[in-house]
Amino acid sequence: MTVTFKSDSILRDAQTRAGLTNYGDGAFREPLSMLLKSLREEAPLNELGRLAMHTRIVESLETRLKTQDLIDRHPEILEERIDAPLVVVGLMRTGTTMLHRVLASDPRNHAAMWWETRFPAPPREIDWDQPDPRIGPAEAEVAAILAADPRQASIHPWDANAADEEILLLEHSFLSHVPEAFVNIPSYRSWIDDQDWTPAYEYLKTLLQSLQWQKRQRGVVRERWVLKTPGHLGYLDTLFKVFPAAKIIQTHRDPVETVPSAASMNHSLWALYSDLPGANIAGAQWQERLAWATRRCMASREVAGEDRFADIWFQDAMRDPIGELARVYEDFGIEMTTLARTAMEAWQAAHPRGQRPAHQYSLEDYGLTEPGIKDAFASYRTRYIEPRQSMGGKDEA
Repeated sequence: MTVTFKSDSILRDAQTRAGLTNYGDGAFREPLSMLLKSLREEAPLNELGRLAMHTRIVESLETRLKTQDLIDRHPEILEERIDAPLVVVGLMRTGTTMLHRVLASDPRNHAAMWWETRFPAPPREIDWDQPDPRIGPAEAEVAAILAADPRQASIHPWDANAADEEILLLEHSFLSHVPEAFVNIPSYRSWIDDQDWTPAYEYLKTLLQSLQWQKRQRGVVRERWVLKTPGHLGYLDTLFKVFPAAKIIQTHRDPVETVPSAASMNHSLWALYSDLPGANIAGAQWQERLAWATRRCMASREVAGEDRFADIWFQDAMRDPIGELARVYEDFGIEMTTLARTAMEAWQAAHPRGQRPAHQYSLEDYGLTEPGIKDAFASYRTRYIEPRQSMGGKDEA
């Protein structure tokens, strides 16, 4: 298969595969063009990488086509209300996935399962009373990911049928940090930093409305959404614009502990799709990206007000996640019902800590140093980490 990263060609490929032509709103076209340009001109992709990135982009465009077709046939989707979501944000390796899944076990909360984030548009003909046909391919894909790179099991608790982050939904706007997690594309990476991400978050809302409508067809109706993506850290002002009543649960852990893990996770993906060494480049890029996000988060908190935020420290989350979430519920005026607590306890019992292999990494592997990380995150550490440490709190893995 000849892979080309040209807009006209790739748009036609998606239309042919989907059998549809209407992409709906065209805000995605400039970001797509910039991404393709970067992939053509600078991405150090090997043959697998070229095929994987091409396939991923075509699938995103197919999602847009199929979602628009679904909305054209069911315009009531855009009337679905996404009120007051709880949004978990924090650096990688700060307990966000675990807290998100505990929250998702509360039977009053909606969450997107990994298979829903991967394949958000349903087949045109679907029987809502039968098992969803997207689940099988999603399970097969997770198995293939873990077979191709067993390290992934220690980095993230992959489960096609578990709640997962909506970063894969943001990806379909082509304003997202997903592509830079797969390959070194510095010009696209730089370009998106200067863009208004409102179209990305508006499309995220559209996809959540679609997923909520789909859940409704299966008889699943809940009070609120629980969302989670570390990438939201840098875009909370935009998130609040699109979801005005959102409440934020922010997790905290010393970046000295978390940044090397982020570098390891993203470089493991780079290594699949490129034959060039790039560990130190990945380390530098993700240290800068995450520091940038924490600075923007702190600025957003000052504007939005602290009453919209609840903080959880990693050590406390590991010790008593349900107790921490009960405190958050109280802060946000949500009742911790007996049913909710029982469901959370059942989830915790079924997913004991230490079930997955330990994630092995070191600063030196990625050209990182403790002084360098402390300097990059100086304002964040001064505000959140150093006061915690002065009180004797230490977040251990």
